[in-house]
Amino acid sequence: ATDMDLEMVSSLAAQGASAPEGMLPSYPSITFPNHYSIVTGLYPEHHGIVANSFYDPARKQTYSYHDSQSVGDGSWYGGTPLWVLAEQQGMRSASFFWVGSEADIQGIRPTYYLKFDGRFPNPKRVEQVLAWLRLPPEQRPHMITLYFSDTDTAGHRYGPDSSQVADAVHELDGEIGRLMDGIKQSDLPVDLIVLADHGMAEVKGAPIHLDQYGFNPSGFGAIVGLGLYPKSDDDAQKAYEAMRGKSDKFAVYRRAQVPAYLHFDSNPREGDPVVVPNGPYFVNLAADLTAPGHLPVGEHGYDATRVPEMKAIFFAAGPDIRHGVALQPFENVNVYPLIARILGLDLTNLKTGPVDGKLDVLERILQIN
Repeated sequence: ATDMDLEMVSSLAAQGASAPEGMLPSYPSITFPNHYSIVTGLYPEHHGIVANSFYDPARKQTYSYHDSQSVGDGSWYGGTPLWVLAEQQGMRSASFFWVGSEADIQGIRPTYYLKFDGRFPNPKRVEQVLAWLRLPPEQRPHMITLYFSDTDTAGHRYGPDSSQVADAVHELDGEIGRLMDGIKQSDLPVDLIVLADHGMAEVKGAPIHLDQYGFNPSGFGAIVGLGLYPKSDDDAQKAYEAMRGKSDKFAVYRRAQVPAYLHFDSNPREGDPVVVPNGPYFVNLAADLTAPGHLPVGEHGYDATRVPEMKAIFFAAGPDIRHGVALQPFENVNVYPLIARILGLDLTNLKTGPVDGKLDVLERILQIN
């Protein structure tokens, strides 16, 4: 999307700050972990949403993004999301879709929120955000989230370089333009941050089915996606040894030995062993788990240092943002302390402990001291 002539996000960059080479998503670079990292300042293994779907060996339960019951159950979610932080400190918040916003987390939901419905028209999403800004001061939210999914859907189906993705990007650029116009008309001091949870890469080569590389499911009590949950440590070790070194297309690690920079080595929800693709390859357990004709053209989830197309957009503009600042790539966990600082929210005594993000990474884009 960065190569396209995007009028609104280009003007955002000129008016404020941007990351021309992209923002680094947390590993794995998929939707639920990264949406929740952005609003908690924590890596996925620290906030607990380690994949879109995963198993929790302690709970003996599976979390799935397709299951409204688990999505709406606040006990799955660690950390203190921005809307919870705001509400705890006497500030109203609103969410037009965001991972976790439907759940009761620490006994709190946003003042205004909606249950996710991907068919909800984008123009109406923008209209609702602007309607919230028009509320009387005593009802108006001061922290609002808004989500669009069109580019992700088109990227999976048609690939990142497709005309369909270009069309989706231009449509969303127009929606952001309408949002910017509405903010301007409101005369309110609004800071607007436009970012993504991850990028998208074109899948290379034939699918990689791990059962062809020594993987045997018999030693596992649960398997969710690429999350392998062994019956015993011996079973984990056997699976690790069976797959280790079998292909240059993926690496396999015992969980405790996953490279430290991925921050994916300490949460039982991650499974053991952990399989990490080395490039934009479609990796699954067995051919019979792939629905015929349903292989994605575009995919994400990869290590952004190996697959740079995983990097996400970041633009910020408003009265508190300095003009024309170009940032080097930075980790998305650093957005949380930035927004908390803009809103004047205190991070010193979080019940859930210190965050992984650091204010000094992005502090220089602020006009405020």
